Order: sequence, then C-alpha cells, then structure tokens
Amino acid sequence: MNLQVPNNISEITPYPPGKPIEELEREYGISGSIKLASNENPFGPSPVALSAMQSALEKLHRYPDGSCYYLSESLSAHLGVDQAQIVFGNGSNEIIEFLVKAFVTENDEVITSHPSFLMYQKFVQVRGGTNQVLPLKGMAHDLEKIAVLASARTKLIFLDNPNNPTGTLISADQLELFLSRLPEHVIVVLDEAYIDFVEDDKKYDTISLINDVAGRCGVVCLRTFSKAYGLAGLRIGYGLMSKDIAACLHKVRQPFNVNLVAQEGARAALADQAFYVKTLKMTADGKRYLMCEVEKLGCTAYPSQTNFFLIDVKTDATSLYEEMLLKGVIIRSMKAYGFPQFIRISIGTDQENRRFLDCLQGALQECGNV
Repeated sequence: MNLQVPNNISEITPYPPGKPIEELEREYGISGSIKLASNENPFGPSPVALSAMQSALEKLHRYPDGSCYYLSESLSAHLGVDQAQIVFGNGSNEIIEFLVKAFVTENDEVITSHPSFLMYQKFVQVRGGTNQVLPLKGMAHDLEKIAVLASARTKLIFLDNPNNPTGTLISADQLELFLSRLPEHVIVVLDEAYIDFVEDDKKYDTISLINDVAGRCGVVCLRTFSKAYGLAGLRIGYGLMSKDIAACLHKVRQPFNVNLVAQEGARAALADQAFYVKTLKMTADGKRYLMCEVEKLGCTAYPSQTNFFLIDVKTDATSLYEEMLLKGVIIRSMKAYGFPQFIRISIGTDQENRRFLDCLQGALQECGNV
C-alpha cells in the first residue's frame, strides 16, 4: 500500500483524548479516584431524563427521527425561536464541523483565539482552509485585533463565550460593537457551551443577536446538553442561527446524526427545569466555596462564568498534576495552554470538592509551594 495523504491531513495532530479513569487507576496503583479535569456535570442528568432514556431502549431496533422533530418542537417553545432556526448535532462540536463544511473552502480564512477549543482549527485544516489564530488578551478574546484581521477571505470567526479555559465572558456591549465592525459576509460563531452557568446579570440576548442582522454579519450560537443538563455521554448539542444558515448546514448534515436515546433524554431533561435550576445552584455554591478555600492555601483563583475555573498554584502545574493524580484526584494542567503555573478544575460534588482541597494542600507542600 502506498498512501498518498494530503499535507493538510498529514500535518494534523489528533485531538488528545484522556485515558479512562480505570486505566489511570491501574497505572498509578490507586482506587476511588475523582475526576475534576473535563468540565463535566458531577450531579448527573435529571431522573426524568433517565427514565425517558430507559424507555427509549425498547425502540433501539428503529432508526431515530432524522429531523429531531419532537425535541426541536420542545426547544423551539423553550427558547422562543422558529424550529427552522435549530440544527442538532452529535455534540455541539458536530455543528462546528457543519459550519466549516458549508462555508469554508481551500484558501478561505477562519479566525480563532488561543487558547480555546482545538477542534475549531482542526476542522478548518481538514477543509484546506487557513487558520488565523490570535492569542487571548488578558485571558479574554482580543476583539479589537480580530475585527482588524477580518478580511474578504474571512468566512468564520469562532469565539467560545465563555472562553475555555479562562472562563471569561464577552459582555453584551462588547459583542454589539464587535459585530458592527465586521464585514457582512462573515459569520460569527458564539460557542456557548457554558452559557447556562453565566450569572443572570451578565447574560446577553442571544436570540436578538441572531435575528437582528440587518446591515451586519450573521451570528450562530452553539449550545449543548453535555454540561448543565448532564448528558455528556450521549453527545447531543445544537446550533441557533438564521433559517438561511440552517438550510446550508442541513445540506452537509448526515441523516440520523443524533441517536434516539439522546433525543429522548434531551427532551426530558429540558422539561425538568427544577432539576436544571438545582444543578446550577449547586454548581455556583461549589464554585464560591472552592475559590475561597484555594485562596486560603496561598493560590490565586480566577473568576469564571462557567462550571470550572483557573487556579494559579505558584508552582509547576504539571508536577502538581502528577502529585494530585497519585492522590486519586484528576485535574488539568494548563502548561500546554501557555499557563505553566496554572491548573483548571471542574466543580464537583461537595464530597469531591472537600477531597480536592485536602489533597491540594498536601500536593502544594510536596511541590514546595507551601
């Protein structure tokens, strides 16, 4: 066999998946570990959603609804948007792929920030497009430089808002000014995977941004059921956009891309708003507690509008990660993101949060921080 792989494919570094907890426990000889590294929801899905998914298992011999009709109907009513403005995906990252497939060809440009979600750039590279990557400014998107960089070749701009890994948020005023400065042909993609966790007084009107595009560029918002709704294992997300953009995405979307169990689980989770609100409260309470306590240990906690936050541990983050792993606590070192003394942690349950703090104190001492 003589593979002839195009350069744009051969030069891609595959997305680095984390090892299963069971494998890490085997390698390190530990047990009962906890994972605070992947921004997951530790409280799980709604019991109503679990029941709906269990019932859905009896229909697995049938193909799923290719239009996600009933889920679309529920989400349309919940958000106040037309069903034709919603596109569902196998995780919101599949909507990113749809956007790149639909609007980016060879030599087109896409603007992203670093650090942010790595898959933005990978999808563009697969299509033969050009990535223009700008560093964050003060841990936030450098909107001024992005606006200046946008050109006739720019097709998409990806802004994760709130940003991962910093947890910073672009305000409504900043967004309005930024959008007004861009060429009309550009599509701005707001990746709102963590929007549910944003404080109420800091939220902006996403639907208006999508609908009020007279004289300015288009806007697409990406959302997911993985985070606040606790359905990460099902891989289901969606995009909100104009009908015209949605129609283009359906042209590149494969049939039956969202499985039957995911559709039923998401629809039931959406209906159980009491559980959703409870999840948000427990997450906010846990974040306040953790941020306060890590400061007492001599670290610096950075404010975040998400279910995770950054911590300056004042020592080598990777060494601290290893020490924490030996104690059965999995966190994320930010060294590869350009923050050599920072870690990122997800909010856990009360028990997990306390264990993290106990282990962090010991790990900091072993790394020479305290």
